[in-house]
Amino acid sequence: MRQSLHRLASIRFSATSGMALVALAVVSMPSAASAQSIGYDGFNGSDSSGSEASPSQPSKASKRGGKGSKRLEISPYIEVDQIVNAQLSPGNDVLTYTQLAAGIDAGIAGRNNAASVSVRYERQFGWGKKAADGDAISGIARGYTTIVPGVTLEAGGLATQASVENGVVAGNNGQISDKSKTKIYSVYGGPSVATRAGAVNLTANYRAGYTKVDQSNAFVSAPGVAAVDVFDESVTQVADVEAGVAPGTVLPVGLAVGGSFYQEDISNLDQRLRDMQVRAMVTVPVSRTVQAVGAIGYEDVEVSSRDAVRDADGNPVIGSDGRYETDKSAPRVLAYDVNGLTWDVAVMWRPSRRTSLSAHVGRRYGATNFGGTLSYAPDDRKQLSIAVYNNIAGYGGQLNRLINELPDDFEAVRDPVTGDLTGCVDTLEGNNCLSGALGSLRSSTFRARGISASYTMKIGRLNAGVGLGYDRRKFIAAEGTVLASANGVIDENYWLAGYLSGPLGRDAGWATNVYANWLSSNDPLFGDVAGYGASASYSRLLTRRLRANVAVAVDGSSRDTPDIDDIWTASALAGLRYNF
Repeated sequence: MRQSLHRLASIRFSATSGMALVALAVVSMPSAASAQSIGYDGFNGSDSSGSEASPSQPSKASKRGGKGSKRLEISPYIEVDQIVNAQLSPGNDVLTYTQLAAGIDAGIAGRNNAASVSVRYERQFGWGKKAADGDAISGIARGYTTIVPGVTLEAGGLATQASVENGVVAGNNGQISDKSKTKIYSVYGGPSVATRAGAVNLTANYRAGYTKVDQSNAFVSAPGVAAVDVFDESVTQVADVEAGVAPGTVLPVGLAVGGSFYQEDISNLDQRLRDMQVRAMVTVPVSRTVQAVGAIGYEDVEVSSRDAVRDADGNPVIGSDGRYETDKSAPRVLAYDVNGLTWDVAVMWRPSRRTSLSAHVGRRYGATNFGGTLSYAPDDRKQLSIAVYNNIAGYGGQLNRLINELPDDFEAVRDPVTGDLTGCVDTLEGNNCLSGALGSLRSSTFRARGISASYTMKIGRLNAGVGLGYDRRKFIAAEGTVLASANGVIDENYWLAGYLSGPLGRDAGWATNVYANWLSSNDPLFGDVAGYGASASYSRLLTRRLRANVAVAVDGSSRDTPDIDDIWTASALAGLRYNF
């Protein structure tokens, strides 16, 4: 598997997280390609209400699992590497590690199943007192299976490890073994049902998700000062049902009714986001390639939480994990309460199987809401995807959404030196990056607006790609609670990545990749963080199964705080991999 780009939020996982992902990988060799996005608006702006698709049309399908096609690829491997890590700024330490790794990359495609899985375990042995030993498991999985005709099961998951500063993911900083890194993992899964009653199409979906951020202590800016409120864990649930007739079956227009329920329970201060809605839709064929959809409905959205336990002086109590202790006896306090009529107008243009454009505007969350997607594949070797999104979620719910929207046919992209996963996967099928979801680790729910775009291509024997995006989060918290200071805070994340790789003759190959990300906040405690990096690797087959690898990388991060130095590191690797 070629190595490429973009490690905005470098990814490695703890053994506990990794075992959860391995179990998930077994489950996710199944999952419904036709499953709808979690929540009313997907992260990429897709609308699971049906305002961007006719009731009978699946919202997602695998390109590789076409009629009669079958593919099963399983590639386990072991690896041994020697790594040198040199700090360029602010210090000059040079650390050496020996790294042992084992992993598996797998893909399955068939008429009723499709999945991609990549799981890797690493163990580092440090040379000298400053180079600490450590281990990590990283992985990503996405797939579906058909249980019986009309019933599918979908699942996916991510295990990642990142350097976090002041509650903000600051990238990798070139660290090879760092026990202070924050571990992030997220899984989701559930069934989908699609059937017919005469001319009426009936669909129903249920998804449950779990996300955990594991770190020893939340960030404390100074002794006696309250900790930064870092997300701990959450459980998300979403269910939706829809019944409708397609245009031209009963009437010239399509008609549908539906309802959905979304809830995210966040452990920090017992926060809860609940979104319930019902809707009716009309689909009007404008031409052979254009459809217009109008929807009207009613929604009720609430965000609530409890306060922290207070000591005798009225100060919030912080637990041993650095997070606020929740006062379970305190009444629940509303932070956000919007209900009323909603409407939405969407236009879809599909001139061919290679081009799809949708855009919608309407009223949700008590204000104007808009979004859209563009997918364009001029041929089988190029893919352009653009998405504009607008939704309300917590950290876990947003990450579940993005995993759900990954294609089920991809190659994991790993850092050539550390073996970490990057923020993107390599695919020619639609959305492929998770970077927009990893920026801020605040526990509060938020209104997310943003755009993401990616372009991947094969040029002769070369593989190339570029991705960029913008994610804006305005946080929602209840007044009168310890989270009140987060209410109205805005965090913005800009990210960029690119890669280029190719062969050198029959037995060798090379890869280069770069990344940059900029995170800014109007919260004075957080400040602005920038991360940059570049890497290059070369590999050559020594035998049919044994491969030699060399790689170099440079990583850096900077803050706008004068008393915090920029961090720059350089690293190099030489190693051997044996593929079974």
